[in-house]
Amino acid sequence: MKILVLNAGSSSQKSRLYEIQGTPSDTPLEPLWEANADWTKKKDTAELKITAHGQTLEEEIPAESRPTIVAHMLKTLWSGKTRVIAHPSDIAVVGHRVVHGGPDYRESTLITPQVKETIQHLSSFAPLHNPANLEGIEATEQALGTIPQVAVFDTAFHSTLPPEVAIYPGPYHWFEQGIRRYGFHGISHQYCSWRSAQILGRDLSELRLVNCHLGNGCSLAAIRHGQSIDTTMGFTPLEGLMMGTRSGTVDPSILLYLEREQGASAQQLDQVLNKESGLKGISGISSDLRQIIQAIDEGNERARLALDIFIYRLRYFIGAMIASLGGIDVLTFTGGIGENAAAVRAGACEAFSFLNLKIDTAKNAASPADQDIATRDSAVRVLIVHTEEDWEIAREAWKVTQQKNA
Repeated sequence: MKILVLNAGSSSQKSRLYEIQGTPSDTPLEPLWEANADWTKKKDTAELKITAHGQTLEEEIPAESRPTIVAHMLKTLWSGKTRVIAHPSDIAVVGHRVVHGGPDYRESTLITPQVKETIQHLSSFAPLHNPANLEGIEATEQALGTIPQVAVFDTAFHSTLPPEVAIYPGPYHWFEQGIRRYGFHGISHQYCSWRSAQILGRDLSELRLVNCHLGNGCSLAAIRHGQSIDTTMGFTPLEGLMMGTRSGTVDPSILLYLEREQGASAQQLDQVLNKESGLKGISGISSDLRQIIQAIDEGNERARLALDIFIYRLRYFIGAMIASLGGIDVLTFTGGIGENAAAVRAGACEAFSFLNLKIDTAKNAASPADQDIATRDSAVRVLIVHTEEDWEIAREAWKVTQQKNA
């Protein structure tokens, strides 16, 4: 079975083609074909990078619209040097990452006109992402016709949050209006939870696991019996940890103060909280932790402060997740920062030495993917897991297809 995966960003598009024979393997498969499009670097231009048969094709095309970019990408599946299938009908199903499923979707689902309508309705909850996800779905319809498509929701993994975690302590009618904690990065958290159990040779249902997804966007998930019972992101991806350009959790009265005393508009506050805060806002340098660490090495004090705040808030929320779980068996790091920043992992873990959590300094410095970096006598296992969201989307699309055909 050939499964196409589309992962749409606000100004980017990732695609992968997998071939699954029988049941999906426990180890992620290499895609037969992968394509990435990015139209943030050059005005009105999309940069494409397509890999197949061990060869890479790079080109630039006009960034007219997402449907035209997707159509161009998909044509390389069955034509030219990157051809891997004879005809579009060779694709059995298409899986799409959809950021927000709201209260409506608690699991991956076959896309119908009603599902598309709901995704559009939920765009008010995720205005940067859901419209892009919907464009990807409609572009695929135009390019591939009636091939079944599956929506894999980033919020679905967190649908198991208990009411006391999901409901904000405001007026109850907020909850009745759909204002509640949804959580995000669910596809990554789901993948990393079962992959962690696999690496350790343990049963996931027996583990209390805190998964740290740390990249430009950051969130934690407390996972017990394989289910999310707490997470740091909430109604939107802005809540929780300090991130690349997002503030994470701040006192909401700050916003009221800025509105009252400085005349800040909702649009200005949104810009500040989402684009001008976090690592970038504190350091004044960049949202990229690599550049911040370089600045620290050059003696930049604001860069040092940015890293210190990041680690402090990471420790703070890890502690909250451990409290929700009533203990911890596994601490997992993933994402661009989680997988590569040894200083962040060391700083976070140092605070939990009282739990007899110990990491091997040499292993941590090497940042080995899909390995346990805890010492043998550590009471808590500490893992670095390379997240594979696209493979998890493919697995979910396969599962929904099997349920449909059962």
